[in-house]
Amino acid sequence: MFGLIGHLTSLEHAQAVAKELGYPEYADQGLDFWCSAPPQIVDTITVTSVTGQKIEGRYVESCFLPEMLATRRIKAATRKILNAMSHAQKNGINITALGGFSSIIFENFNLEQFRQVRNIKLEFERFTTGNTHTAYIICRQVEQASKQLGIELNNATVAICGATGDIGSAICRWLDARTDVKELLLIARNSDRLKNLQSELGRGKIMSLDEALPQADIVVWVASMPKGVEIDPSVLKQPCLLIDGGYPKNLAMKIQHPGVHVLNGGIVEHSLDIDWKIMNIVNMDVPARQLFACFAESMLLEFEKLYTNFSWGRNQITVEKMEQIGQVSVKHGFRPLLV
Repeated sequence: MFGLIGHLTSLEHAQAVAKELGYPEYADQGLDFWCSAPPQIVDTITVTSVTGQKIEGRYVESCFLPEMLATRRIKAATRKILNAMSHAQKNGINITALGGFSSIIFENFNLEQFRQVRNIKLEFERFTTGNTHTAYIICRQVEQASKQLGIELNNATVAICGATGDIGSAICRWLDARTDVKELLLIARNSDRLKNLQSELGRGKIMSLDEALPQADIVVWVASMPKGVEIDPSVLKQPCLLIDGGYPKNLAMKIQHPGVHVLNGGIVEHSLDIDWKIMNIVNMDVPARQLFACFAESMLLEFEKLYTNFSWGRNQITVEKMEQIGQVSVKHGFRPLLV
């Protein structure tokens, strides 16, 4: 059985969908209440591969909200993720993906040191961040969507915002090794990590976001920011491909400008319908066919009976592992969202 640990995009969103999730008593509650609310399994999911194989999974709502990070309620945020992992393990789930901010919180606050959650000793091999599949899908979106827009990679400048993160660094490695991208612009907050990445790649220009945006034919946004981002579309090239790999996704709503094509990054489409309610609740355009690539990673590992933390730790993703999960993704009927 596979599992998905997720969360909603804001307190307002959580209050609005509490009834649909099965706990209407949460709808009128404020952030303090959500900080103490326990995780809950709110959806049972069956996924059928194009090979005919069927698997079953559970969606675990962690009750984490991005406002917890924005208001520095770090203990509440970390407790949410550990409790959700414990809940998944207690319910016998073999491999569970940490979606959205779950994996970021786990890594940034070093939750590996907290293995004991009440009477449950967490078995980390039962969990995956899903970042390898997410990075692979975003890279395929760069390659395929740029072609649709008439942007030739061998003459293109690609800016990666969040370049030193787990997903961002993997994207840089893939674009360097598997494409003929002309120029990489590396954007992140930590200058030491940027220099290390630049040294590893043997290329790439370190820039601020303001410097990079006017030069980029393609912008890949994979920085983790609980409050989202503001980009002035008038400074962007035309045409420009902007891939929003963050969560919550808000660039398409904010950036509507001639010649700027915004694509929801890290989203896959599946060839067969999936019967679940959670993708409706997070406002996926085609909820029966579309989902987050990180969630799909746990499905792929369940299909292949690879019960291992395939994606784990920071900057451990190799091009070879991206190719491996990519082959399995194609095999079971997943493809990158391109519209």
